[in-house]
Amino acid sequence: MRRTRDQILEERRQLRLVYGELFDGTAELLFRHDPIGISFENPKTGEYEPEAGTILPRLSSCHTSEEVLRVVHEEFVRWFGADTAGPQESYEQIASELWQLWQRSGKSR
Repeated sequence: MRRTRDQILEERRQLRLVYGELFDGTAELLFRHDPIGISFENPKTGEYEPEAGTILPRLSSCHTSEEVLRVVHEEFVRWFGADTAGPQESYEQIASELWQLWQRSGKSR
């Protein structure tokens, strides 16, 4: 079932309520690293908000940056396919930085 624009915006609003600044920080991190080349120099476009929205709920089961790496890569493969997502190794820096953000957020407890 396709979601409407209003439903998508409401989901993002809910994610921001749950994750606060971590949601925006994750989207910004993905934008800055731009692992699949979709950012067009304007972080306000929210290019990576959908991916942030599917990655963050899965991080509560992660205990290491290696587990975060697996989650991030799996989500990019799910969103874009294996060919576009590329190898898991290309997400190592993203995973490391995201793990640090996650730990600082206090959500990891």
